[in-house]
Amino acid sequence: MRFPAINGTGLIVAGLVATVAALLFPLWSYADRSGTGLDRLNAETVPTDFGPLSALDRDFIAKVRLAGLWELPAGQQAEERGTTKAVRTAGRHLVEGHTFLDARVREVATRLGLELPSQPDSRQRRWLTELSRARGETYDEKFANILRRAHGKVFSVVAEVRANTRNSLVRALADDANTTVLDHITVLEETGLVDFEGLARDAATTGPPPLTRSPAPPGPTASPAPAAPVTPSPDFPLPPAASRPNPDAPDAPDASDPRAQAERYPPVTPRPHGE
Repeated sequence: MRFPAINGTGLIVAGLVATVAALLFPLWSYADRSGTGLDRLNAETVPTDFGPLSALDRDFIAKVRLAGLWELPAGQQAEERGTTKAVRTAGRHLVEGHTFLDARVREVATRLGLELPSQPDSRQRRWLTELSRARGETYDEKFANILRRAHGKVFSVVAEVRANTRNSLVRALADDANTTVLDHITVLEETGLVDFEGLARDAATTGPPPLTRSPAPPGPTASPAPAAPVTPSPDFPLPPAASRPNPDAPDAPDASDPRAQAERYPPVTPRPHGE
């Protein structure tokens, strides 16, 4: 069998065609490929009167409902079994916060036509069982750490939804959830029982790997030298302090009068966290 002869020009043309095809195929396959982030966002998003509702939005709404289904009874239990005032206070905050959030999420779900879960998931039921079997100081420690770990994971979800949602109802619900979750994290930590080392190890072993592998910043060094005051110059004059009164104003207080200064700059007293 004899093959047709191919001259040098034919080989060059064939090589060019193959090269162009190799360059264009990845672009075509990527643009036409289903499953990219934007494709999934478009495919899993539905229109509503309050803006597009994504799969992440719907998952967030379900998670708010699930959180209330197990954290509310956990809070009621802590009010009864907690051996310290701080644990009982944390339990009360959980009850009040999730009573409010549960009413909010049911309202949002009704307006969006979404079905909500009616019982905790299997992992949340295991947590409730673990708490129910504990007594005394063991109960206090388990309550503080199980609830703190769960709230820490929810906190990151709330932030992602609040930053990216295009739905006004979901945005408002994320605001309420953010306030409530932060309050619960605070009162749980105020029990003095949270194992922060364990939280850090859990986050390092179960979280996603970092996006880059850049080296970490250097560790602590010697204290820096005191800051040198800046001297104004004709080219770079210092702006006036934002809180400084206009000295040319007719009703400006006398700078030498300490009573006037005290009235204008009253001392700020930090408020303790309310129980």
